[in-house]
Amino acid sequence: MVATARHHRPVRCAVIAVVAALLLGGCTSASSDGADGTGTEGRGEGTSASTTKDQGTTTTAAPPEQYDGSDEDFYVVPDPLPEGKPGQLIRVQDLGVADGQQTVRVMYHSRDAGDRDRAVTGIITYPTAEPPEGGWPVTSQANGTVGVAGRCALSRLGQPAGDWGVEGVHAATDYIGMGPVGEIHPYLSGPSEGNSVIDAVRAARNLPEAHASTSWFSIGHSQGGHGALFAGERAADRAPELDLLGTVSLAPATELTETYGPVDEVVSRIVGVMMLYGSASEHPEIRFEDYAGPELLAVRDVFNEGCLDDIVSATAGIPADAFYAHDPLETEPAKSLLQLNQPGLVATEAPLFLAQGTDDERVNVQRTRDFFRRVCELGQVTELRIIEGEDHGSIVPAAAPAAAAWMNARLTDEPAPDSCP
Repeated sequence: MVATARHHRPVRCAVIAVVAALLLGGCTSASSDGADGTGTEGRGEGTSASTTKDQGTTTTAAPPEQYDGSDEDFYVVPDPLPEGKPGQLIRVQDLGVADGQQTVRVMYHSRDAGDRDRAVTGIITYPTAEPPEGGWPVTSQANGTVGVAGRCALSRLGQPAGDWGVEGVHAATDYIGMGPVGEIHPYLSGPSEGNSVIDAVRAARNLPEAHASTSWFSIGHSQGGHGALFAGERAADRAPELDLLGTVSLAPATELTETYGPVDEVVSRIVGVMMLYGSASEHPEIRFEDYAGPELLAVRDVFNEGCLDDIVSATAGIPADAFYAHDPLETEPAKSLLQLNQPGLVATEAPLFLAQGTDDERVNVQRTRDFFRRVCELGQVTELRIIEGEDHGSIVPAAAPAAAAWMNARLTDEPAPDSCP
């Protein structure tokens, strides 16, 4: 625990309670309420939105391991990791059939921000019914914030991937570093998130019985909204064999160097410190101890051993003026990395559906409005839904029907609406 004076404890506890409610409300599971229809250097050389084409595989690679061991051992990455193209399956675990939907837990190849081959885990759910001609469309979900340790991965719950109101194949990645034993997730690393989301589609297409087509949607909420945006930006160059029909981003993490009021300052500090801690897993030149203040250093083990609620409890009460010894927003090399993981710096041919609640205290509505203004200036076709009275959690079920209708309209080739002036 952080050592603090006793007379600060009521204030500390109140801060923790408020921030915990905000942050934990942002967690998005592989089968969230909204998902079922009810509810090398950042962008430096080699990792920009116009990334080098990275051909995945849907061909005759070595068959994946059909895994039947314990759930925990599933997440132990083969050592050495066999070579594989992005999306190539390493192992598959049958999680059963329910309501005409087969669910499997998968481990597949992807690439991190340093273009290193990494094993990524996730969930894929697909219909057992006869597929349409050309195969089922695919939704690839970028999950919300759960922490940075491998034990926090949502695929460990074994729940089906949400369908988001689209009949087809549904993938939910854990992201690079989230799932495998002993690894740390590079939180809000745009290239790693985007690659994981794209390569989950390739992984689905490498399951012959899933009958996944080339048509797909990138979807996410909160951190997942950030990941979905990066996947959308990278898709055309990274996976030209796939056809991205659109990106759905709900209350996304954007404008990463800005804060929007006192509560947002606390939330941004906790989100920022997870990003700082996780970044070292891809960028060894960034050392957590070069930035953290003494109280933060004293609780650093929580990032390896705990998940989001533990991180909030351990860090929310650290005073702002003691949190960092050197602010990563102002101190290199972290400063440049944080800025380069900002989505919305390029426009894409695929349209964007963007939704935000007015009562969201974790992602302030003005943050999303500022992001919308920026992408409109780039010429990005965007439908914006600002929904009165919805907060960070409730925006998912509130926006889900409109998001589902928007995606199904893309499947019938209807022109995408544009809210940009």
